[in-house]
Amino acid sequence: MSNSHEQSFWSKYIFSLDHKVIGKQFLWLGIFFLLFGGFQAMLIRWSLSNNMEPLPWWLLGDFLYQSSPVGAGIIGPDAYNQLFTMHGTIMIFWAITPILIGAFGNFCIPLQIGAPDMVFPKLNMISFWTMFLASVVLLFSYLLPEGTAAGGWTSYPPLSTPVGGIPGQGQTMWTLALTLAGTSTLMGAINYITTIVRLRAPGMDYFKMPLTTWGLFLTSILNALFVPIIAAGLIILLLDNIAGTQFLVAGSKATIPGGDPLLYQHVFWIFGHPEVYILILPAWGIVSDLLSVFARKPAFGYKVTAICMCTITALSGVVWGHHMYTTGMSPLLGKTFMFLTLLISIPSSIFFLNWLGTLWKGALKFDVPMLFAMSVMWVFGLGGLTGLYNATITSDIYLHDTYFVVGHFHYTMAASVLFGGFAAIYFWFPKMFGRDLDPTMGKIHFWGSFIPLNLVFFNMMVMGYAGHHRRIFDPSEFEFLKPVLGLNDFMTTSAFILGAVQVLFAFNFVWSLVKGKLAEKNPWGAATLEWTVDHPIPHGNFSATPQVVNGPHEYSHPSLKDKDWLAQSEPLPS
Repeated sequence: MSNSHEQSFWSKYIFSLDHKVIGKQFLWLGIFFLLFGGFQAMLIRWSLSNNMEPLPWWLLGDFLYQSSPVGAGIIGPDAYNQLFTMHGTIMIFWAITPILIGAFGNFCIPLQIGAPDMVFPKLNMISFWTMFLASVVLLFSYLLPEGTAAGGWTSYPPLSTPVGGIPGQGQTMWTLALTLAGTSTLMGAINYITTIVRLRAPGMDYFKMPLTTWGLFLTSILNALFVPIIAAGLIILLLDNIAGTQFLVAGSKATIPGGDPLLYQHVFWIFGHPEVYILILPAWGIVSDLLSVFARKPAFGYKVTAICMCTITALSGVVWGHHMYTTGMSPLLGKTFMFLTLLISIPSSIFFLNWLGTLWKGALKFDVPMLFAMSVMWVFGLGGLTGLYNATITSDIYLHDTYFVVGHFHYTMAASVLFGGFAAIYFWFPKMFGRDLDPTMGKIHFWGSFIPLNLVFFNMMVMGYAGHHRRIFDPSEFEFLKPVLGLNDFMTTSAFILGAVQVLFAFNFVWSLVKGKLAEKNPWGAATLEWTVDHPIPHGNFSATPQVVNGPHEYSHPSLKDKDWLAQSEPLPS
């Protein structure tokens, strides 16, 4: 089924219809924005610890904020608002989403289900270039005289509408860029769902799919359902900003009745809380598969894990209200959302126990992908447990909009999904590029990321419990926060160590592409279908359609003599 006709450079590498090439394009895009968004985090931390001081040269102090009203190279209040707005936006929608969903969704799904390609290759290509266009629009906002959007990554009205001041063209570009990014995501979701439903190889029933594919499948269902909802919210926000409508304007500022700024919050979080699971479901699937590979054991409770992920997907659409306990919500409605939010933690806990069951008495191999997979268990465990305090109305009223929420959010989203993405990169890099990432640099990258990251995010929760609210430009202005300002400086130092180590990862990535050791066909001894094909994988993937006879985790089978794994398409020897 290989595609042997001659292709030009443009059709093979730029406007490619091959899902593997498109996956690599998404990966490069995501890594660029990961480093860019991380650099903005460094600027935020510098500002919090060195308020109104000029940036040093190694933070591009001579180039940034030259026209700042508070002085060259100095982050003022307006620039600070723009920084945390764009940092959150970029890390969620332009870094994590392209890496986990765009890159590994494209690369893994057809290979893992035994398909020759996506069911709609042209739509797949258009999806990437729509995301690229969204990126251009977003980056263009940095060139505007008044700067980028500054209303927070959620862009609540009235901060994001003319009523709360003049948000400027940066907010318009932000809204337009997110609408385009959502369009790209919706195209991918349609493609992923249809491919998994229609193009599975013979014998590949749903409960023989790898859990990575399960996670991407469920993520795509959530995207197909909820991205149109946020698109509607973004469109009415765009109309309020450029066409003078008043969907989100109320009170004395409204000239016509019927507008309500809380409408946007409901629309945003109806999408925004499923978005948490949109991003973490692929990471959960990847971790579940990798723990099995490196423990050399079948994944414990495989079917239960898949069913729990389905249950979470179903419940994720009815828990958004816990983000809005402090908006004047009816106590009865608040209790309902609290019950549903606590209920969704039960299936999460079950498959977390399944992860422990996979590790129990396994022959653990601590390669770099395994280290990152196991780290997800730690950071997701902390993030999930601390989320119970935000799910409970009485504690959330105190903790809401404090750094506790920022720490919890970063553990659940930034740390869990970031480490899951790194696990995927280190695991599939040999199959994607035919070379190995350097394992020594990989282990330095792991420990240099895991330790500082916990020092930053855990202490965020400590400071939040002490009363430090999020989005404060100068915490030294508040007398009650002065006892914890030393902790703030410690977090900044840890964050800079975390940022510096990512430069090592970028170097390892590029160096291994050029000089890395040539990879074996199946360096990890993995059982899923993508490891049965040689690199480079041709357009069409398989020379003959594979016949699936086993599950995805056939390790340490007692009938095997010369190896400890059995490929999904390999019959058990008699």
